[in-house]
Amino acid sequence: MAIRNIRVDGDDILRKTCKEVKEMTPRIETLIDDMFETMYDANGVGLAAPQVGILKRIVVIDVMDGNPLCLINPVIVSEDGEQTGEEGCLSLPGLSGEVTRPNHVVCKALDRDMNEIVVEGEELLARAICHELDHLDGVLYKDLVIDGLHRNDLPEED
Repeated sequence: MAIRNIRVDGDDILRKTCKEVKEMTPRIETLIDDMFETMYDANGVGLAAPQVGILKRIVVIDVMDGNPLCLINPVIVSEDGEQTGEEGCLSLPGLSGEVTRPNHVVCKALDRDMNEIVVEGEELLARAICHELDHLDGVLYKDLVIDGLHRNDLPEED
């Protein structure tokens, strides 16, 4: 396993549409392992393949609920409710902004064994699924921000 470089805003690859994964290969398995390691190293809760420079429809998510997810060719099949909250992104370091997302989503995908799975998420998991799946179609959360981005890395004033 290896920690990969995370692409940042301005890199053209973040605005491209990813291709479906047709079969599991040793290279894809290594990519998935590296994505988890990279996400954990960066203290993230999700990472999409284009964020490490690979145009494949793969995301990894771990909202620290004891159920890390690898979603291959994911598609949201239903959503309901609404939540608005702060989001950040490993590809936009030091920034955050308020985004409205569904509060509940159902997502169909393949797991790393290429078996179909259905993942149901609420609140943070629903937000993470939506955020990461957006990456697969070249959408960044900053495109959805309500009142502009804020810097998170500024020193606090007394």
